Amino acid sequence: MYNPSGSIEEYVTTTGIFTDRDVNAGMVSDREPGGIGGPREKCGVVGVSLTERAAARPLYYALYALQHRGQESAGIVTHDGFQQHSHVETGLVGDVFDEETLDSLNGSNGIGHVRYPTAGGVDASCAQPFTVSFKSGSLGLAHNGNLVNADEIREELAGLGHAFTSEGDTEVIAHDLARNLLEADLVRAIKRTMERIHGSYSLTITHGDTVLGVRDPGGNRPLCIGKLDDGYLLASESAAIDTLDGELIRDVRPGELIVLDADGSGFDSYRLFERDRTANCFFEHVYFGRPDSVIDGELVYEVRRELGRQLWNESGIETDVVMPVPDSGRAFAAGYADAASETTVDGELRDPEDDGVAFAEGLMKNRYVGRTFIMPTQDERERAVRLKLNPIKSTVDGKTVTVIDDSIVRGTTSTQLVELLRESGAEKVHVRIGAPPIVAPCYLGIDMATREELIAADRSVEEIREAIGADSLSYLSVDAVAQAIGTGREDLCLGCVTGAYPYDIDGEETDRPITRPETEPERALGDD
Repeated sequence: MYNPSGSIEEYVTTTGIFTDRDVNAGMVSDREPGGIGGPREKCGVVGVSLTERAAARPLYYALYALQHRGQESAGIVTHDGFQQHSHVETGLVGDVFDEETLDSLNGSNGIGHVRYPTAGGVDASCAQPFTVSFKSGSLGLAHNGNLVNADEIREELAGLGHAFTSEGDTEVIAHDLARNLLEADLVRAIKRTMERIHGSYSLTITHGDTVLGVRDPGGNRPLCIGKLDDGYLLASESAAIDTLDGELIRDVRPGELIVLDADGSGFDSYRLFERDRTANCFFEHVYFGRPDSVIDGELVYEVRRELGRQLWNESGIETDVVMPVPDSGRAFAAGYADAASETTVDGELRDPEDDGVAFAEGLMKNRYVGRTFIMPTQDERERAVRLKLNPIKSTVDGKTVTVIDDSIVRGTTSTQLVELLRESGAEKVHVRIGAPPIVAPCYLGIDMATREELIAADRSVEEIREAIGADSLSYLSVDAVAQAIGTGREDLCLGCVTGAYPYDIDGEETDRPITRPETEPERALGDD
């Protein structure tokens, strides 16, 4: 047993816990975490166990299907029954892996990860899956979400001799789990770690050649399980299962551990935690999820169409044309136009000869322009909007226009769009948003602006309308969002639109009775 007063070298020698990055690349220097309050990224995770086939290529294809969830880095960890193999780099999936690399990732079991860039920029030390080797074997861990007590646990583990190579919370989970595996079986070790970490997480894990999936007790980030012809798959979204010609079985339940059989023949389920209320992120349905994915039992595309219908019911306005902001607003606008073809703004059935508001693609997207927020100056960001979106003048000229989008964050893009449409001859420009105003940051895995940058944080809807130059502006209500998703609002994470969170976050209000776990700085390695 380790003596907490001993040195790091003594602890590593005693327990045999060290990160593979320590061995392969040396210690990586600390970095400033991205954004206010630490790194916050949305990511995609996947894990497979196959009967005989090598896992690397199915993982590669699944990560391609999840590329929309992260474009900063990609990685795969496999295990061949004897040793662990890993390849993790910054870049897109297609750039990180080639034939030679995939051929070197031996084994029919493995996990993969794609990571989204944070405000802190590209940093290889936080690329995943994260790997750890220790006396009881090897671990690989891929994480989607964000812990709110990672610093407390890191400080405790550092005091016990753990050497950290990054500021990422994934490494905290990996170290804590490795520590617990020294004194408990796999299921109990994971339960102990889940009792200590607080926040949002969906994890895929390798322990030797065993692949596992874990979803936090609130179910904040999505995770599902599917069946392939020769094995089983865990993934952030069902689109990855579809890509591999698999069959979606179901979502991993909040607080559930899934353990895939190493031979790909089946899986075991352990419900380690069960709460009265969930905390599903509503923004997964509004923005992040692929339209063809099923998340928490609902097809994302149909949810977005229903959000558009609700938007018409709550704040429809008769205009000549309704158009989406591509690509995020397309399903919303289609649902809005469908509802408008059935009823008037007063809720009356429309005359059969009245087609309602016409749907049109009035904005064309240049798909070869990068993200606008990386431009260093405001002028360049505004120019990038014009490079990225171009109005179809014949659709707009002389028309009253309703523009549909999923959200307004800083307001820069919306302002530019309104100006572009007016310059193209639009007589009036009305803006409708398929979500409530974003008034607070996200601490749970989304790279979102600070309150100072959020246009809705300290402005009324009328003040925002004036700021972006629209003739009218309306957002969707929280109740309408919950109805469209088919979940009670009490089971959703709505922190970014209400300012009250389903997790205990320093300086923020909670929307339910909940407290974060206390750390145990004096706990010896073998104590319970």
